Amino acid sequence: MISVGEAKQRVLAAVHPLAAEQVALGEAAGRFLAQDVIAPFDHPLFDCSAMDGYAFAFGASQWKLVGEVAAGDAFPRALVPGECVRIFTGAMIPEGADTVVMQERVQRNGDLITHSDVKLKEGGNVRYKGEQLRAGEVVVHRGVLLDAGAIGLLASVGVRKLHVAARPRVALLITGNEFAEDAMPKPGKIFGSNGAMLQAALRKEGIEATVVHAGDDREALVRAWKELSPANDLILSTGGVSVGDHDLVPPTLNALQAEIIFHGVRQKPGKPMLFGFLGGTAVFGLPGNPRAVMVLVLEYVLPFLRSMQGCPAPWMRSEALPIHKALRMNGDRAEFRAAHVEGGKVRLLADEGSHMLRSLTEANAIAFIPAEVRELKMGDPMEVHFIHS
Repeated sequence: MISVGEAKQRVLAAVHPLAAEQVALGEAAGRFLAQDVIAPFDHPLFDCSAMDGYAFAFGASQWKLVGEVAAGDAFPRALVPGECVRIFTGAMIPEGADTVVMQERVQRNGDLITHSDVKLKEGGNVRYKGEQLRAGEVVVHRGVLLDAGAIGLLASVGVRKLHVAARPRVALLITGNEFAEDAMPKPGKIFGSNGAMLQAALRKEGIEATVVHAGDDREALVRAWKELSPANDLILSTGGVSVGDHDLVPPTLNALQAEIIFHGVRQKPGKPMLFGFLGGTAVFGLPGNPRAVMVLVLEYVLPFLRSMQGCPAPWMRSEALPIHKALRMNGDRAEFRAAHVEGGKVRLLADEGSHMLRSLTEANAIAFIPAEVRELKMGDPMEVHFIHS
């Protein structure tokens, strides 16, 4: 059985990057950039006014008003010394002007203006061509997750299309015969949660996953593996991954000659977790207990999917923060515990069983306690992985 650290190293080492595809800028939000984007134009495109006011050549004491320039327009000629134009925010500075004074500091006498801005200097209130970016410079680097700000920046330099990583194709394979099919469960049946929970977790990452229920039928499970593997980049199974009589995930994968990279990690929850490949398709075999499933998805599966898309830092954001209360651990496994970080301190939530989800709904972080750490005093630093970052 391997350690958490080794398991994470093996997962990341096994990543096969996905192909790139070209999409329109408006469809790129939430995608990982597959190539550096080079600015095709300067930004700003030209010298422009930073405010509503008057544009002129610095140095005179008064100026003659000869016209105005609105955003989107261009003054038809160069200004001569002693001339000015009324100008509006974002409008192009006319040739011959180099400074803008805000309209609130201007005094007008017919067509003549003066101003009272004693702090105004040559070049004041002008946004210069290429001030933010020059044509040929990298606007956004490969591997960046494109959010609204990045989309806006790309649009501002004239980018219309770009290359992003393809979305991973993911299938969820739910094993077990214990799940109710009707609104009222029959004796011995329970309501299934893993399928809906995993679809929601993946949807938040921009990934739509199909769900297949295979029950505890060996032939149905083999058939599902065979059907799903050619059409997906990842199959994520839940349940049936341990060593019991009804744990069919390992034997069916072995029968199909899957490459098992590891089966069993010294961790709680999720000790029997399996990772490998069936043909070219990655497989995570997770236990069936929902809390274990959710923790392992956060700690392993989502980082794996992000790395497939070229994300350079796929793991959950982590910090070492002081624990608010002393803690003594039992056993010899590393543990992932639901936690709430507030005021720079870590408060561990109820230590629920691996079938319970309630504490995770109250958590904003997962506290990680290594196998070699069995006691923490109040104020000792502990590693936390933020769920929402």
